Amino acid sequence: MSSQESNLKLILMPNIVKFGTLVDENLKVIRNEENSNIAGVRLDRFSNAEGKGTLIDSIRGKDVFILADVGNYGEESAYESRGKIYIKSPDDHYQDIKRVISAMNGKENSLHVVMPLLYQSRQDRRKGCESLDCANALRELEEHGVDGIITFDVHNPGVENALKNCSFDNLYPTYSILSRFVDEADYNPNNLMIVAPDTGAMDRAIYYANALAVDIGAFYKRRDFSRVVNGKNPIVEHRFLGDDVRGKDLIITDDMIASGASILEVASDMKSRGANKIYLIATFALFTEGEKSIKAFDEAFQNGNFCKLYTTNVTYVPEDVKRRDWFEEVDCSKYLARIINAIYERESIRGFLDGRTKIVEKMKSLGKYPTDKKTI
Repeated sequence: MSSQESNLKLILMPNIVKFGTLVDENLKVIRNEENSNIAGVRLDRFSNAEGKGTLIDSIRGKDVFILADVGNYGEESAYESRGKIYIKSPDDHYQDIKRVISAMNGKENSLHVVMPLLYQSRQDRRKGCESLDCANALRELEEHGVDGIITFDVHNPGVENALKNCSFDNLYPTYSILSRFVDEADYNPNNLMIVAPDTGAMDRAIYYANALAVDIGAFYKRRDFSRVVNGKNPIVEHRFLGDDVRGKDLIITDDMIASGASILEVASDMKSRGANKIYLIATFALFTEGEKSIKAFDEAFQNGNFCKLYTTNVTYVPEDVKRRDWFEEVDCSKYLARIINAIYERESIRGFLDGRTKIVEKMKSLGKYPTDKKTI
């Protein structure tokens, strides 16, 4: 086991320390090293709420990966100013990333920013006189000297086109989630169906359907474009396009759960059509409407509208949610550690991006591979 200091350095923003520490532990195993790869950083706030970033350890000549969870709204994101306690917004977290980059002052050999939840990913395109926040942020990071962006299940992969020379790696935690699902879920592999809650989720649903060799259905969301509620046009109708779901086990998959109203409405609709067991899968379980959205999931679970919600630990989830019987958190730290190590070693990550072969092997070993195989 090597005790020599590595040139690979992780800078963990305070909003991602728990997950980042798991990534570091996995890196030590992968690289057969004793020493931590974490370089210390401190983020301070003056009494008027202005911020400052300070590096504690040297990063000169190192290959640096900054890990940040811009969606974190927990206690670790709290700060005091003017005698009051505030919670950092995604804008605050993003500004802190730039502060740390500024503190590095170009002394690093290479720099990657790992944002599992991409900053401003929901404002990924312009309609009329709207801001173009995600693209502008990516360009700004590139201008600050960032060599690569690593994110998970980005809302619109097309935002990569905003970059000129900065690499952009969009990871999907599909294998990690499906591996847990296949291990634990009680479902009939010959009577399983994937459901996309809207047309935007079709690519993800097709991937799941191909990995599990099952059929697929989708909902079309009809919106009221004459009104804007909470920054978006409200949904007035879900229309299902697909085969009869009566008696079938379902997986409803989406990228994120904010309020959860949409995915719960789809689950309720599927249950009313006679679906059997319903499982929900989302990369990010944000629950940004707080107790209101958590209670909605409690009620839907008690009514039998779904069995489990499978999600990842790459972004903040309220501790209250983690204690729910319907919640299953899937650890993605080993997966990200393998990606980071491959990039550091200048190796291709292509082999880490598609886990369908391993899922098929696992299903066959567990006797959960459908006998009537389907591909999309």
